[in-house]
Parts: sequence; structure tokens; C-alpha cells
Amino acid sequence: MNNNQEINYRKQKTKSRIAWGFAYFFAILWLLVALIPFIFMIFNSFRKQFDMLTQGVFHMPDPWYFDNYPHIVENGFFGYFGRSVFIVALSLVIMLIIAAFAAYPLSRMKFKLRNLIYAGIVACMSIPMHVTLIPIFKMTNDMHLRDKLISLLGPYVTFALPMSVFILTAFMMTIPKEVEESAEIDGCNKYNNFFKIILPLSKSGLSTLAIYNGVSMWNEFAFANTLLTSASQKTLPLALGQFKGEHSADMPLMLAVLVLSALPMIILFIIFQDKLVKGMMAGAVKG
Repeated sequence: MNNNQEINYRKQKTKSRIAWGFAYFFAILWLLVALIPFIFMIFNSFRKQFDMLTQGVFHMPDPWYFDNYPHIVENGFFGYFGRSVFIVALSLVIMLIIAAFAAYPLSRMKFKLRNLIYAGIVACMSIPMHVTLIPIFKMTNDMHLRDKLISLLGPYVTFALPMSVFILTAFMMTIPKEVEESAEIDGCNKYNNFFKIILPLSKSGLSTLAIYNGVSMWNEFAFANTLLTSASQKTLPLALGQFKGEHSADMPLMLAVLVLSALPMIILFIIFQDKLVKGMMAGAVKG
């Protein structure tokens, strides 16, 4: 290695270290921005009602007060929680099945009107979901589904589908066609190709969609508040509004409710974060 090459090597190494230094700095900064509010919620959820005023919000609880969480459970928290889990899980299963069936022909087959259908699906992404509140309310009322948990199934699945089909189509396009062609040579038809090859290879994309849409459905308030009225049918976001109305002066109790509400999505993301990143990157590679 001559002097010029050594100098260039050192310059490149220095630039690389500086770039990684900035990357680590902004990563740590973003971690603090995201983590500090959650730590704030956890610590202050273990206070009594007026401790935040007397002790300050950034001090450790003294003493630690654990009765907020049993109080929330006694007020039916797990009933709201269970209904949210049920409707979100059912919506995600139906949405992923439909999205997979739609994305497969759009990504792997050539047929008339393919581009027009795909453009129509993409165009549906631009429709604001809240402009449909009144039509959906009237339709749900006419179908005698109002104030039933199952009434949320239609809006949740419908508004998650355009983005899901768009992402999953891009993801399936990244799967090499040679894999499918080799299977067809061995006698595998389109049906088996989809279920035995394409669908298993799309697990990362499906996991990405499950987390992405699951968070939106879990936190959805407008449709739940419009279509559900009785306490026996309300979901978790509506419970947060109810707790806020009943205990607006008890901020530690409200923070305890928020901690329990946020934990499922945080745990889900921790478990599936590798598949989420792979799915997003794979869908972005196809140019």
C-alpha cells in the first residue's frame, strides 16, 4: 500500500467513524425522546393522587403506592382489554387473508385491468376514514349491528386493506420468480405455489402489516365511540375516555391506565421487531 492509498484509507476510516458517531448520537437521542415519557408514566403511576403536586413529577415515588393498578382491575379493565384483543385479532386475521389473496395475483401474474385495479387500490389510500363515519353509522344501524362489537370489523378491515395490499404486493415482487417457476416444473399449480411457497416466504411482510395495522386498530377511537354505546361492548380506547371523565383529577391513576394500555403493543413490537424491520426493508428494495 503506497502513501496515497494509506492516506485515502485513513480519510475513509475517519469519515466512517464520524458517520457512525452521528448515527449513534441521533439513535440515543431518539431513544431518550421515546423512552423518557414511558418511564415518566411508570414512575408517576405509583403515586397517590396529590403526590405529583407535593413531590414533583421527576422524583422517585416516596412511598411507592401500588393500589392504582388493583383499582383499575376492579373497575373492569380486563373486560375492555379482552374486547379490544378480540376485535383487533379477528380484524387482523381477516385483513391479512384478504390482503394476501389480493397481493398474490397483482404481484405475480399478468392480466387485463391489473394496473387499473392496482391503481384503484392505491387511490383508496387517500380517502380519509373519518368522512365515512355517517354512512357507516347508517349502514350499521340498518343492518342491526349498532352497539355490537362485531360492527367494528367492517371499518377496521376495510380501511386497513389498501395500504396492506400495496405493501404486500411490493413485498411479494421481491420474491425471485425462479422459485415459483421451479415449483411449476415439478408440477406445482398456482394454488400450491401460493400456500406452500409465496405465503411462507411472506411471513416478514405479514408480520409488518400485523404490527402496523394492529397499533392503529388498538388505538382507534372514532368508530368505536360512534358505533358502540353500552359499557358491555366498549373497547379499551373508550375505557380511557371513561376513566378520564371519572378520575380526571387523579393523574397517577390515569397514568396507570395508560401504562397497561401501552404494554401489549410494546411487547408485540419487541417480539416481532426483527420481522418488522425485514418486512419494511424488503418492501422498500423493489424499485
